[in-house]
Amino acid sequence: MAVPRKGRPLEGVLERLAGLAGAEATADDIISTLRFEKAITKDKQQADRDVYDRLADYSDLSDPTEPEFTLFRDDRDGMPRRIVFDSVTIPVGDVAVQLVGREEPFRALRTHEFALGFDSADLVLEEVVQLRDDPIAELSEINDRIDPLDTDVRVVSGLGDTVHHTLLATPEVLEAGNGTLDRSFVESYSGELCISPRYERLVEAILGTGTLEGIEFAYPAEGIEEEAAIAETGMGVYLTVTGSTARENGLVLGEQLFPSETVLLANESEVDADAGHVRDLLAGDLEAPVQ
Repeated sequence: MAVPRKGRPLEGVLERLAGLAGAEATADDIISTLRFEKAITKDKQQADRDVYDRLADYSDLSDPTEPEFTLFRDDRDGMPRRIVFDSVTIPVGDVAVQLVGREEPFRALRTHEFALGFDSADLVLEEVVQLRDDPIAELSEINDRIDPLDTDVRVVSGLGDTVHHTLLATPEVLEAGNGTLDRSFVESYSGELCISPRYERLVEAILGTGTLEGIEFAYPAEGIEEEAAIAETGMGVYLTVTGSTARENGLVLGEQLFPSETVLLANESEVDADAGHVRDLLAGDLEAPVQ
């Protein structure tokens, strides 16, 4: 099973699987190790050993049920090497499930390296869903927009770690329109819509191509936070949890357009009986095995 190498999505996967398999100690070990390494990367913790000594200490190559870690070399300027998750095997009933860290789990499933995996729903929208006049608003709508000739990967279910792509606008722009910041507002709007460059296709999918007629995408300048850039532009789409940062920039929160969520993915052509059993357990369709 392909999983992210680090971050909250990996933690969500580990917690879901640990609950099924009684592997809470293993999950806690991996999560606490990666949080400590993240703190070192961000200069919030100091390490008393170099990165190679820590890596050797964390990984147990003699036992597959003990976690292994690896060193990720970040190409971004000023970003140091970082210890990330590599693999662990967790028995789920009679099935030994090997979690393997990947930078892009969804793409690993698309190339048939794995039967199952977890990745962001955003990436599925960015890469394979068909763009249509009408918008896509829910996870349950994704599979209907995937061309079966393009990929065998399908979305099974979400982990519930939801952050929403949300419409944001300044009060001035809102007052000039119909007063309700939703898709219909965007449809009647002409001008710039500020988004992150990587989300161009995603925004086209969740707003619908018909809604975007008369709209030109604008992007944050280098070094400018997204909410601040949206405030300068007047309207935009960005991820929000509580909306506090958006409000600090004088923005009004509008319609929640789409849930950005970690999703369980299956390459249907690679799913055998064991993988199908694990897929159904993770999706909550069957009772957990008795340990």
